[in-house]
Amino acid sequence: MSEIKVLDNGPLLVTGETTLLDGEGNKLEGKAQMYLCRCGLSTNKPFCNGAHKGKFESVVRA
Repeated sequence: MSEIKVLDNGPLLVTGETTLLDGEGNKLEGKAQMYLCRCGLSTNKPFCNGAHKGKFESVVRA
């Protein structure tokens, strides 16, 4: 089972067995724990590289 956690002012944390596909349906190499960019500033999209620090604000609550 996988879990996706929205981190405050940061990326999505994806843990567990997950298949990651690009916009054309091609499989991307993933890991058991991945940080996915939400801010659009990463140079390693779709993965987070920390470029959001101090430049992105989002606190999501259900």
